[in-house]
Amino acid sequence: MLSSSFGLPQGATLTAEEVCAGIRLHGKLAVITGASTGLGKETARALALAGAHVFLGGRDEQALMTAKRDISTFSLSTEISVHRLDLMSASSVCAFTKAVESLGRPVDILICNAGIMACPLWRSETGIEAQFMTNYVGHALLTSRLCPLLRSAGRARFVSLSSCAHHLASVDLADLSYRHRAYDRWSAYGQSKTAAALLAVQVYRKLGQDGVTALTVHPGMSKTELGRFLLEEEKAAMAQLTCSVGSTSLWKSAAAGAATSVWAATAAEFEGVGPAYLEDCAVAPLITQPNFQYGVMPYALDETLAQDLWHATEQLLGTTLPL
Repeated sequence: MLSSSFGLPQGATLTAEEVCAGIRLHGKLAVITGASTGLGKETARALALAGAHVFLGGRDEQALMTAKRDISTFSLSTEISVHRLDLMSASSVCAFTKAVESLGRPVDILICNAGIMACPLWRSETGIEAQFMTNYVGHALLTSRLCPLLRSAGRARFVSLSSCAHHLASVDLADLSYRHRAYDRWSAYGQSKTAAALLAVQVYRKLGQDGVTALTVHPGMSKTELGRFLLEEEKAAMAQLTCSVGSTSLWKSAAAGAATSVWAATAAEFEGVGPAYLEDCAVAPLITQPNFQYGVMPYALDETLAQDLWHATEQLLGTTLPL
């Protein structure tokens, strides 16, 4: 694992645009999920300003078109593609990947940004719990379908968004969809974010030898649509959160929340490196006890667990996911 001292100065306050200032991504294709609003939109905007052709995926087609218009006002010369993507549906994921493939070019950057948090229990069309399906399984399927384009890029970047919520739970390989245990929406969210971290571990394990750098990002707490399922008392409690020392708020703007994703996608220091868990534009320290603020638990970087999870996911989907 990389040293936790490896990072940018004042990384917690940097914005996505500041992180990639001076970086040229002309001729590069960046695919971003959940890109119609929030962190995904800010990530796409920063990469577009750097010259990348950005391909935006999201569930709401109208919001995607609005994002395309907004981003184009900042970067008139950048190519912007959009296509509907519902990670709860395998057929939607496959249609999205076909749209990416139709460009006939490598994928230089793939950022699995989309996610849902602490929602009531519901399931995908194949019976998979919604947070696990959206935050991990849909992205695993997407990555499998796009892996030939990542390989062909030569020096591709893969970025998976997790969070400190992975401190809540590892993955229960025997009951990933809460068929045999009581559903707890926060435990389910924690499991899905651990799985998101393990996705980057698995991608690097399989594609690292082909030049693919795979990294996990904790973006920090940002006020986005991710909190739409929170109860009012939960929103109030989270609004009062402060750092463990001093009175500095833990909350970031969307532009600051997207900074670590953009750093992971563009920093030259990461070429050929992985897997690593990043936060505040730095490599996070390894911790052994949850604190729900910073650091990465060992199980989120466990290669054996990542491989076992991949096989369990194939069983859930009833299909192989080649990388």
